[in-house]
Amino acid sequence: MSHDHTSGMSMGSMSMGDGVPTNFRIQEGYWIVVGTFIAAATAVNLYNKFLHRQRLSAQKFNQPTPAKPKFLLFTIGATITAILRETRHASFAPISIRGHTLYAPTVGRVSLVFAYIIILVVLCFYKLDTNDIWSYEDIGYRSGFVSIAQLPLIFLLAGKNNIVGCLTGTSHERLNWLHRWTARGLFLTATIHMGYWFANWAPYDGFIEKKIRTDPITRKGVMSWAVLVWIVLSSMTPIRGWNYELFVLQHLVSFAVFIGFVFIHVPDEVQHWVWIPVGLFFFDRVVRALYILYINLSIFHPKQRKLGQLSGFWSLKAEFEPLPHNTTRITIHDPPISWKAGQYVFLSCHSLIPLQSHPFTIASIPADGKMEFLVKAEKGGTMRFFRHAKKQGDLPITDQVQICQRKSVGIEGPYGRIRPLRQFDSIVFFAGSTGATYTMPLLRDIVRAWLTPGSDSKNGGFLSIPDVAVTRHIRFVWVIKSRGQLGWFSSQLSTVIEDVNTLRNAGANVEVDISVYVTCDPSFTEEHKSPLSSPNPTQQLPVHGKPEEITEVDEKGLLKGKSDDAISIRQVDARSNTDSVVPNNGGACGPDGTCCCTNTIEDEAASDAQVVCDCNCGASSSEPAVIPAGVSDSKPTSPTNPAPTTRTVSSNSSTISLAKPLVHPHITLLSGRPQPRNIIRKSLEQALGESAVVVCGPRGLVSDVRTATVGLSDERAVHKGTGAQGVWLRVEEFGY
Repeated sequence: MSHDHTSGMSMGSMSMGDGVPTNFRIQEGYWIVVGTFIAAATAVNLYNKFLHRQRLSAQKFNQPTPAKPKFLLFTIGATITAILRETRHASFAPISIRGHTLYAPTVGRVSLVFAYIIILVVLCFYKLDTNDIWSYEDIGYRSGFVSIAQLPLIFLLAGKNNIVGCLTGTSHERLNWLHRWTARGLFLTATIHMGYWFANWAPYDGFIEKKIRTDPITRKGVMSWAVLVWIVLSSMTPIRGWNYELFVLQHLVSFAVFIGFVFIHVPDEVQHWVWIPVGLFFFDRVVRALYILYINLSIFHPKQRKLGQLSGFWSLKAEFEPLPHNTTRITIHDPPISWKAGQYVFLSCHSLIPLQSHPFTIASIPADGKMEFLVKAEKGGTMRFFRHAKKQGDLPITDQVQICQRKSVGIEGPYGRIRPLRQFDSIVFFAGSTGATYTMPLLRDIVRAWLTPGSDSKNGGFLSIPDVAVTRHIRFVWVIKSRGQLGWFSSQLSTVIEDVNTLRNAGANVEVDISVYVTCDPSFTEEHKSPLSSPNPTQQLPVHGKPEEITEVDEKGLLKGKSDDAISIRQVDARSNTDSVVPNNGGACGPDGTCCCTNTIEDEAASDAQVVCDCNCGASSSEPAVIPAGVSDSKPTSPTNPAPTTRTVSSNSSTISLAKPLVHPHITLLSGRPQPRNIIRKSLEQALGESAVVVCGPRGLVSDVRTATVGLSDERAVHKGTGAQGVWLRVEEFGY
């Protein structure tokens, strides 16, 4: 028996007898399985694109219920799709252990990971006898060949310019979990590879230690495995989220070291498996670098320079505006590129945060003529953005000063893909806090298609995609922590309501229902939570002080003062000519100063939808009853129950009258947390075709929406003879 690890690797091309496939055949088998999966996902992507074109074309020619399958073949396909969706998104209920909440992964992800591990184990041991000590060397060879064959897939799933993503219609960040689990699969097979070689040498006393000390190939293999252990451990969620910038830097260095050790560990006949990922890495980096230069250098945009939209060598300049809740609005006017709703870019401002780039969702649509971002200040670079914005906000505002205050910024992107929402009959949006930066542009994009229907193609025809929307009904739910956050999108929400009212008055069969929930529940509002977080509401409440002086009322009807939430409001009911005093309750309170609640509102239309509670915001039992903003006579605002249009705000001895409410009167404002199941059910019951549910926010909100969607799909027996239509779920979570 040979103990030469170097010469033994050549066994990849040798026949192993007894029908045992060669190691090269095993590598081919691995890529046949991977290629088959990618091909199947590509076929699904093409089918979805076909449905998109078919539905929009049907809407263009005024066909009834374009989002509903009308042929037996499509109905069968929709039934299979519904079953697969329910299985994919199903998960066990979260587990709370000593105040820490653990969220279980979905059945779809768990199934895919287990299938991948089973495939690797089968390939490593196929037709090899694990009970025969003389087969240990063969298993060591085999598992080594399986390990090296996985390297290209790991790098394919890691790149931002992702070939797999282009084929399957999936953005790179949604493939990143597969990248991590493929690397863990590599760790598994590499451990089997090393373990069986050690087991093969173990009968010879001291031979393992001698091989490591004297054999360069063995020593470099052990060092490769040690680096891989570090890569896997450092990629775990708690460590990855602790300092993401530092993680990315060390991750790139670690993989470079790992690839170097692997290259000098393997024989020449399999080194092409190392060169392929190296080529993929540099291809991704070169393409990204060229595109970054194209976007950010003004010399590549002569048209914009001629129009005076760009000045100087660097094409992009941004304004920084401070908003409530330690949030910064970053605005880039007249960007030289376009984007789609729901996409994001990597933004850098080296004069404020050198050598850092952060991903931010684009909160505007191209029709705005500007690229906007809402950035929550956490720590590090985002906090520097906010401090700079506050400093600039204290300066006098003139056009010339505002231009001088602009900072040169760089962007990379846009990235992100989402299945076009205009093809769905009904859509339900859920957003937690800054999650609205993702859902708001998607909402506005559909409303814009209602307002300006047309065709993107001069020639028209089926192959073109008409600029129309199949959507009839939209339900938009935004969950926030305090009323200060209403100003983030108050103007956009009001514009949406006014546009829809105009369309309905013109006879259009469209509808948008918007609700804003103010809650102290951190699982629905926390910006960036670790999966091992401790959602204790009593620990989240701020220290409250006395009301501070209100200095002015801005053009949006929001109050400006030293403390954004430290306000008492006297709300006047214009119908009964009565008023009710709403006490000041401090920083984490509701949109009108009331105490926000963790109670779940089961039915917005119920008479008890108004939630009166004490979240330790400082209100005493002698203070008047709490009345949520936009609520009068214990009824939430709605198109049939408008909010009061006159409000008086008191601060100490001063009184200020507001000419208009904080938000549009047709937007329902509630104190508490939503019940996703009831909200989604009402939307599905009126749907005349396939619906979509889109959620972006903390894991608590995401978990509730996912569970509700899966349960309703199963309960309603979608496409299984009940006549209920399918529901597609899109999930965007906070975190790294």
